[in-house]
Amino acid sequence: MREKRPTVFVVDFGAQYAQLIARRVREANVFSEIVSHRISADEVARRAPAAIILSGGPKSVHVDGAPSLDPHIYELGIPILGICYGCQLVAQQLGGTVARGEKGEYGRTRLQRLGGSDLLDGLPATFDVWMSHFDAVSVAPAGFRVAASTTDAPVAVLENSTRKIWAVQYHPEVMHTEHGQTLLRRFLHDLAAIPAEWTMQSIIETQVAAVREQVGNERAICGLSGGVDSAVAAALVHKAIGSRLTCVYVDTGLMRKNESDQVVETFKRNMGIELVHVDAADEFFDKLRGVVDPEAKRKIIGETFVRVFERHTGGISDAKFLVQGTLYPDVIESGGRDGAATIKSHHNVGGLPDDMTLELCEPLRDLFKDEVRSMGSTLGLPDEIVWRQPFPGPGLGVRIIGEVTRDKVAILQEADAIVREELRLAGLERDIWQAFAVLADIRSVGVMGDERTYARPIIIRAVTSDDAMTADWARLPHELLARMSSRIVNEVDGVNRVAYDITSKPPGTIEWE
Repeated sequence: MREKRPTVFVVDFGAQYAQLIARRVREANVFSEIVSHRISADEVARRAPAAIILSGGPKSVHVDGAPSLDPHIYELGIPILGICYGCQLVAQQLGGTVARGEKGEYGRTRLQRLGGSDLLDGLPATFDVWMSHFDAVSVAPAGFRVAASTTDAPVAVLENSTRKIWAVQYHPEVMHTEHGQTLLRRFLHDLAAIPAEWTMQSIIETQVAAVREQVGNERAICGLSGGVDSAVAAALVHKAIGSRLTCVYVDTGLMRKNESDQVVETFKRNMGIELVHVDAADEFFDKLRGVVDPEAKRKIIGETFVRVFERHTGGISDAKFLVQGTLYPDVIESGGRDGAATIKSHHNVGGLPDDMTLELCEPLRDLFKDEVRSMGSTLGLPDEIVWRQPFPGPGLGVRIIGEVTRDKVAILQEADAIVREELRLAGLERDIWQAFAVLADIRSVGVMGDERTYARPIIIRAVTSDDAMTADWARLPHELLARMSSRIVNEVDGVNRVAYDITSKPPGTIEWE
């Protein structure tokens, strides 16, 4: 069965490269899907992708158990581009030689073109590329042209246009490589002849049609968290089925300042979506009284959310579908693309009970985060929601060290609002993955207005990241940190000291609990 839209298979050989390649393909307006290197030639032939890209990987092609590719895939006539490890695999499997490296080639390297090349057509004679390899192709397979080299990679680009197979030793998907996206577009649009049709408008039209086909004339419910994923999923499903969607927003009392009002304003008043707004703050604070262990807090918040959600969706007895904002990275990490029909406790709505049988509607499961943000803007969601930073399910409950109380939440909301406002005013909001305040369960001595104080410290946490799997502490300007500190100490009662967390992940985590 041919793919319903032109699709590029990105074959995953490990490391971090496959997701980045898939995103770069989509930036070229072509749909991409990450597949395992164990995919068979029969399955590839059945699904008939428009092209295949072999990713990089951490292994050497010479080690036992190194990932390989069904060699019959090379005979299908589907355009193939090998990158780094993928390049070496092409050479090895098709009769070339991959030399065991005596020294690696890492970082920025100068590439030298060697005569004509279909893949490099239009690119300069020399340009900088990003290398990350130890072994290197020393002899190209018979019938392949060597189109470029570097000091330590004699076969840096090889190609056989008759067989529709091209390969590069370097990484065109990283921003450090000059003309990298140009090369990918050359492969996709010119050599593989794939039209640039994967646009946001086409994505929305396709997903609206898919939701209508799945839901039919039934009703659906969506648990809004206040985050961008569930918000965009709700807006998309509402566009598809209109008033047959009901959103439920459980206000835990642990949200950021003014966040609940913003969610209600956006969905109920501005977008006309039926919204059940449940103010359950009292119940959450009662359950959290006296609890200090982080895991215990998480479990209590999750369990309470489930019970509240259950009570307030019980009246919607005719709903058959539950809308979730599952994204493509979630699907990749879970190891599959097939969603279960029965809601299990591990789903990201908060862990609905096993006996609540609703079919999942996950309209964003093919999309990356940046695509979701773009869709949200196209659907008319305000920037305050579309560009909202990731926020943990337990909310401020895991940014308060120790017992969670109303007073502590009020302190943290004010401090956190200052951190985010100053970041926005500095024009850095979209450069930072997350920036927030943490309230520590200690007190320190200070002096304010010639008076001794004994109050709490606020810790500012700001990190940069692409996927939250790893993160680095953000090098915020000292002047910005000084403004944050001055405002927090002067404007937030109960705080007399501010610290900045300079721990990366690993060894730390992004959140404190």
